[in-house]
Amino acid sequence: MINEQLLNPKSIVVVGGSDDVQKPGGKVLKNLIDGDFKGNLYVANPKLDEVQGVKSYKNPQDLPEVDCAILAIAAKYCPQTIEMLAKEKNTRAFIILSAGFSEENEEGAELERQIVETVNSVGGALIGPNCVGVLNPNYNGVFTTPIPSLDPKGCDFISGSGATAVFIMESGVPKGLSFSSVYSVGNSAQMGVEEIIKYMDENYDPATSSPVKLLYIENIDKPEMLLKHASSLIRKGCKIAAIKSGSSEAGSRAASSHTGALASPDVAVNALFKKAGIVRCSGREELATVASIFMHPELTGKNIAVITHAGGPAVMLTDALSNNGLDVPHIEGPKADALLEKLYGGSSVSNPIDFLATGTAQQLGDIIDACENDFDNIDAMAVVFGSPGLFPVYDVYDLLDEKMKQCKKPIYPILPSVINVKDEIEHFLAKGRINFPDEVVFGDALAKVYNTPKPEPENVVMPEVDKKAIRSIVDEADNGYLSPEQIHNLLDAAGIARAKEGVADTEEEIVALAKEIGFPLVMKVVGPVHKSDVGGVTLNVKDEATVRSEFKRMMQIKDTYAIMLAQMLSGTEVFIGAKREEKFGHMVLCGLGGIFIEVFKDVKAALAPISVEEAHEMIQGLQSYGIIQGARGQEPVNEEKFADAVSRVAALMTVAPEIFEMDLNPLLGSKDAVVAVDARIRIEK
Repeated sequence: MINEQLLNPKSIVVVGGSDDVQKPGGKVLKNLIDGDFKGNLYVANPKLDEVQGVKSYKNPQDLPEVDCAILAIAAKYCPQTIEMLAKEKNTRAFIILSAGFSEENEEGAELERQIVETVNSVGGALIGPNCVGVLNPNYNGVFTTPIPSLDPKGCDFISGSGATAVFIMESGVPKGLSFSSVYSVGNSAQMGVEEIIKYMDENYDPATSSPVKLLYIENIDKPEMLLKHASSLIRKGCKIAAIKSGSSEAGSRAASSHTGALASPDVAVNALFKKAGIVRCSGREELATVASIFMHPELTGKNIAVITHAGGPAVMLTDALSNNGLDVPHIEGPKADALLEKLYGGSSVSNPIDFLATGTAQQLGDIIDACENDFDNIDAMAVVFGSPGLFPVYDVYDLLDEKMKQCKKPIYPILPSVINVKDEIEHFLAKGRINFPDEVVFGDALAKVYNTPKPEPENVVMPEVDKKAIRSIVDEADNGYLSPEQIHNLLDAAGIARAKEGVADTEEEIVALAKEIGFPLVMKVVGPVHKSDVGGVTLNVKDEATVRSEFKRMMQIKDTYAIMLAQMLSGTEVFIGAKREEKFGHMVLCGLGGIFIEVFKDVKAALAPISVEEAHEMIQGLQSYGIIQGARGQEPVNEEKFADAVSRVAALMTVAPEIFEMDLNPLLGSKDAVVAVDARIRIEK
């Protein structure tokens, strides 16, 4: 695992170092030299005594003791080289640039296993294989460019893809985004993104550690570790943004429940990121833009002043902000009138604040001062200022820098003229500033940052459930779907309200049951998966004669072995489901129920455990929340009862992890109650 020899080695050997800087072994050596590595630098090359001016050992066994080894040799030679370095040269950090391991075939995977076993046996750290290396203020251990100037308060960046790490740095550096460290984990043979985040959490020092972490993840192998340590870092004041690629992977595999069809692996990723407080990004530009927003003071309100000397970008930015839940509020009143008098005729201060193409630095300063001091309905400023190339704009950008130092409200500079005033922008970036060259990318990213919730509490409080009764039912159950009686007992043990119901497989039993429950009733087949599709549901049964006739008809339906009777309740149909997702644990979903779940697929998901407060957030995040509130005079759903039921389902999952899928669809919600009227629970031990 991460150790001092990896972070700050006193000596490094490049095994496979070369004079050819177009090869990884040559380029990483050049980067180390150009980065003025302060420790002892060695090369192991079987043909040369000196490489790029550095002493080379033809036989690695002749090397002195060395802290860190960077390997750029064929995969088949790596295990024996690492064993020699670990056992004879006291090497405790290894970076394997070479490919040809588990990403290629089983033979390569076996080489990888041998290496990990050796490194672990000496308590060493391994990055890779199949990576571009490690970059931090102590050494440039990568074979790629760019090599950004490193700042302790820049971004820590961990990437599962070496090429993507390069491209994201290429996206961020021209905007002024700074980096503190870069880890390219490659195959993650010993350490992946999760382990490095764990180390950063356990060793976080607010005075010296970077407050921003960026992640590019291809596979989440340890979601529990990622959730624990990412959320812990964010609670300590860090900000984390991540790309998780592969979102289109088949979550649509065959499923026997609504929940199974909706709860894809990518839904689990969204749920994990939301619970942790990680801002999920969809691409490189968005990740770099979100990181750049992180470098500014935190946005504490949703009201943005759009300050511009160009109409088009202001309109597009206003659209991007407004369409994503942020506001560009109207500005008016005596102080607005006073500001307008300081601007040229034809200007507007209503917001967007347009001070025309002829606007000056002085006028921009007046506008920023007014937004900072006079307009209480403004929380932040986005300043759009480019140039047609007619004259220099150093004075504008210098003023912008000064105002950003003085103002408490965040100011975001949108400087689109990356060619016309290239020199002025470079002058601005040299002050440690960041540019957002595209107003729409910025607006979308700002809204995403603002709308990402804070991490859930570390210790989640859920409703009490009867754990002993739940375990008794599940322990005695076989794999497959539970019987109606088992479901009833499980719901009762979890404290989830359900309709009065029962099951019978003879006509006389069904009649007796109907009299016991009371009319009106719902009759449903027991056996077929999708009851309504086969004519297996009859509503509003009001008399014994209908019970008898429908019983006879339904028992003829294929796969039917009994009939269920239930109270005929009324209310808005809502849905709660749960699905066990490999490695992630249980997802719990909620939304409108009945056919709405199939048509609109309007659901929110969270990972168990789920507090009642988080359940409320799920419900309130539904597009259909207005219906639950009682739109247009309709009776509302009791949100407290709905949220309690969601949290109880999550509690049930934590006590009974053997539950693979669960559907409560529908529950009927009224202003007084939320009651389950149909349920399916599938066990897989």
